[in-house]
Amino acid sequence: MSSRPIAIDPGLLERMRSAGRSIRWRDAGGPAGRPRGRRARIASLHEEEARVETWGTARRGGIAVDSGPVGALALLLETDRRGTPRALGAANAGRDPAFPSGSIVATWGPEPAPDDARPTWHDVVELARYALV
Repeated sequence: MSSRPIAIDPGLLERMRSAGRSIRWRDAGGPAGRPRGRRARIASLHEEEARVETWGTARRGGIAVDSGPVGALALLLETDRRGTPRALGAANAGRDPAFPSGSIVATWGPEPAPDDARPTWHDVVELARYALV
Protein backbone atom coordinates (compact mmCIF):
# COMPACT_ATOMS: atom_id res chain seq x y z
CA MET A 1 0.00 0.00 0.00
CA SER A 2 1.15 3.55 -0.56
CA SER A 3 1.03 6.89 1.21
CA ARG A 4 -1.69 8.13 -1.18
CA PRO A 5 -5.17 8.69 0.23
CA ILE A 6 -7.58 5.80 -0.19
CA ALA A 7 -9.96 5.95 -3.12
CA ILE A 8 -13.37 6.91 -1.76
CA ASP A 9 -16.20 8.95 -3.21
CA PRO A 10 -15.58 12.60 -2.18
CA GLY A 11 -19.17 13.06 -0.96
CA LEU A 12 -18.99 9.94 1.19
CA LEU A 13 -15.59 10.98 2.54
CA GLU A 14 -17.03 14.37 3.56
CA ARG A 15 -19.95 12.63 5.32
CA MET A 16 -17.44 10.44 7.18
CA ARG A 17 -15.33 13.46 8.15
CA SER A 18 -18.48 15.19 9.42
CA ALA A 19 -19.43 12.12 11.47
CA GLY A 20 -15.87 12.03 12.79
CA ARG A 21 -16.28 15.53 14.20
CA SER A 22 -19.24 14.18 16.23
CA ILE A 23 -17.27 11.34 17.83
CA ARG A 24 -16.89 11.71 21.58
CA TRP A 25 -13.54 10.41 22.84
CA ARG A 26 -12.45 9.24 26.26
CA ASP A 27 -9.37 7.49 27.56
CA ALA A 28 -9.61 3.73 27.83
CA GLY A 29 -7.99 1.41 30.27
CA GLY A 30 -6.92 -1.91 29.06
CA PRO A 31 -5.65 -5.31 29.90
CA ALA A 32 -2.26 -5.47 31.58
CA GLY A 33 0.66 -6.12 29.32
CA ARG A 34 -0.28 -3.80 26.44
CA PRO A 35 2.68 -2.76 24.32
CA ARG A 36 4.41 0.46 25.39
CA GLY A 37 3.64 3.60 23.46
CA ARG A 38 0.04 2.75 22.61
CA ARG A 39 -2.70 5.28 23.21
CA ALA A 40 -6.02 3.60 23.96
CA ARG A 41 -9.26 5.55 23.63
CA ILE A 42 -12.95 4.83 23.30
CA ALA A 43 -14.82 6.43 20.40
CA SER A 44 -18.55 6.97 20.98
CA LEU A 45 -20.99 7.83 18.21
CA HIS A 46 -24.76 7.31 18.10
CA GLU A 47 -24.69 5.22 21.30
CA GLU A 48 -22.14 2.81 19.80
CA GLU A 49 -18.58 2.55 21.06
CA ALA A 50 -15.30 1.24 19.72
CA ARG A 51 -11.87 0.80 21.25
CA VAL A 52 -9.16 2.56 19.22
CA GLU A 53 -5.44 2.08 19.89
CA THR A 54 -2.85 4.13 18.02
CA TRP A 55 0.93 4.02 18.15
CA GLY A 56 4.00 5.43 16.49
CA THR A 57 4.23 8.28 14.03
CA ALA A 58 2.36 9.10 10.84
CA ARG A 59 4.98 7.18 8.82
CA ARG A 60 5.84 4.40 11.25
CA GLY A 61 2.99 3.30 13.44
CA GLY A 62 -0.45 1.86 13.36
CA ILE A 63 -4.02 1.71 14.51
CA ALA A 64 -6.11 -1.15 15.86
CA VAL A 65 -9.88 -0.74 16.15
CA ASP A 66 -12.86 -2.80 17.23
CA SER A 67 -14.27 -4.52 14.18
CA GLY A 68 -17.56 -2.63 14.07
CA PRO A 69 -18.90 0.46 12.31
CA VAL A 70 -17.44 3.08 14.68
CA GLY A 71 -14.08 1.30 14.68
CA ALA A 72 -14.08 1.19 10.87
CA LEU A 73 -14.94 4.89 10.77
CA ALA A 74 -12.06 5.70 13.15
CA LEU A 75 -9.70 3.68 10.95
CA LEU A 76 -10.83 5.51 7.81
CA LEU A 77 -10.40 8.89 9.49
CA GLU A 78 -6.87 7.96 10.58
CA THR A 79 -6.14 6.82 7.03
CA ASP A 80 -7.51 10.11 5.72
CA ARG A 81 -5.02 11.86 8.01
CA ARG A 82 -1.97 9.61 7.43
CA GLY A 83 -2.49 8.28 3.90
CA THR A 84 -2.91 4.69 2.82
CA PRO A 85 -1.15 2.25 5.17
CA ARG A 86 1.36 -0.37 4.09
CA ALA A 87 -0.68 -3.19 5.58
CA LEU A 88 -4.32 -3.85 6.45
CA GLY A 89 -5.46 -6.94 8.30
CA ALA A 90 -7.76 -8.29 10.95
CA ALA A 91 -7.38 -10.32 14.13
CA ASN A 92 -10.04 -12.84 15.07
CA ALA A 93 -12.02 -12.65 18.30
CA GLY A 94 -9.97 -13.77 21.27
CA ARG A 95 -6.54 -13.15 19.73
CA ASP A 96 -6.00 -9.85 21.59
CA PRO A 97 -7.54 -9.40 25.06
CA ALA A 98 -8.04 -5.66 24.42
CA PHE A 99 -10.27 -6.53 21.44
CA PRO A 100 -12.36 -9.51 22.56
CA SER A 101 -14.61 -9.31 19.48
CA GLY A 102 -11.70 -8.99 17.06
CA SER A 103 -9.96 -6.01 15.50
CA ILE A 104 -9.04 -4.37 12.23
CA VAL A 105 -5.42 -3.21 12.10
CA ALA A 106 -3.56 -0.88 9.74
CA THR A 107 0.17 -0.18 9.86
CA TRP A 108 2.32 2.51 8.25
CA GLY A 109 5.74 1.01 8.74
CA PRO A 110 7.50 -2.31 8.55
CA GLU A 111 5.26 -3.86 11.22
CA PRO A 112 2.89 -6.41 9.67
CA ALA A 113 -0.85 -6.39 10.26
CA PRO A 114 -2.51 -9.54 11.61
CA ASP A 115 -3.47 -11.96 8.89
CA ASP A 116 -6.35 -13.87 10.46
CA ALA A 117 -8.43 -12.14 7.78
CA ARG A 118 -7.60 -9.72 4.98
CA PRO A 119 -10.35 -7.11 4.70
CA THR A 120 -10.31 -4.88 1.66
CA TRP A 121 -10.74 -1.10 1.77
CA HIS A 122 -14.16 -1.65 0.22
CA ASP A 123 -15.06 -3.85 3.24
CA VAL A 124 -13.88 -1.17 5.68
CA VAL A 125 -15.78 1.61 3.86
CA GLU A 126 -18.97 -0.46 3.75
CA LEU A 127 -18.69 -1.24 7.48
CA ALA A 128 -18.04 2.44 8.31
CA ARG A 129 -21.19 3.45 6.40
CA TYR A 130 -23.26 1.91 9.21
CA ALA A 131 -21.83 4.52 11.61
CA LEU A 132 -23.32 7.32 9.51
CA VAL A 133 -26.96 6.64 10.34
